[in-house]
Amino acid sequence: MNDSAVQIGQEFTVQPSGQACGARIEGLDLSQPLATQTVEALRAAWLEHHVLAFPDQQMSDDDLERFTQYFGPFGNDPFIAPIPGREHIIAVERRADEQAPIFAEAWHTDWSFQVSPPKGTCLLGITIPSQGGDTLFANQHAALDAMPASLRQRIEGLTAVHSASLAYAPDGLYGQTDVDSDRSMTITPSEEALATQDHPLIRRHSETGRASLYGCVGYIMGIKGMDHQAALDLLMELHAWQTQDAFVYTHKWEPGMLLMWDNRCLLHRATGGYEGQDRLLHRTTIG
Repeated sequence: MNDSAVQIGQEFTVQPSGQACGARIEGLDLSQPLATQTVEALRAAWLEHHVLAFPDQQMSDDDLERFTQYFGPFGNDPFIAPIPGREHIIAVERRADEQAPIFAEAWHTDWSFQVSPPKGTCLLGITIPSQGGDTLFANQHAALDAMPASLRQRIEGLTAVHSASLAYAPDGLYGQTDVDSDRSMTITPSEEALATQDHPLIRRHSETGRASLYGCVGYIMGIKGMDHQAALDLLMELHAWQTQDAFVYTHKWEPGMLLMWDNRCLLHRATGGYEGQDRLLHRTTIG
């Protein structure tokens, strides 16, 4: 990827990460409303780079909600309670002394088990540890483009069965046992997590039309018309391919940084490494 900065008009610059995706946007104050042409230029940069990072922002929750709605309506966020006084903002939080497992440490794309999953996610860094806490992104356009023909032929036309059951069912990873732990986030497991939703393994981006892999084992529970063990074997093989380092962008957080990413063509996961330090980010989804 070309990592030279590009000036967009007189307003902002786009500095590609030089990795599999991602770019840094300099020159905008997101605490102020943006002009329509600026939003459209940002949308173009987002579709090209899939992850945009805006450093040095001083944003309120009102600002975060306004920015989110430039790119679509709010998404529906199940199983996690919003922060007090807000309907669409979730706190992604971890206390310095917390012992519960790192939240969202497995590769996934947000809420892929929904009928209409969110097209994007915004995450605002409020309390950022001095080390660790990177967010990893795997470019699923790149993963599909580089895939061996033999593997692609095996997955062409297949439909994946998505579900939140492994994570948010009462007996799931974030189920009642987790609720009873010392986790600072307010997770609300439910029998509703047992529902399933079908999506193709390969699908086209709703704005660019470009094909990519969609989702991965975890939220994908099986493949329609395929024996469960055969499906699991294929999904694990696919997971090993789609999360290779060659397709991954490692995002380093800074205080006051806003990040937005495209769930339609990316996987992402959280990482630890900040034991003994607080971490707090506010999150919205773009429906």
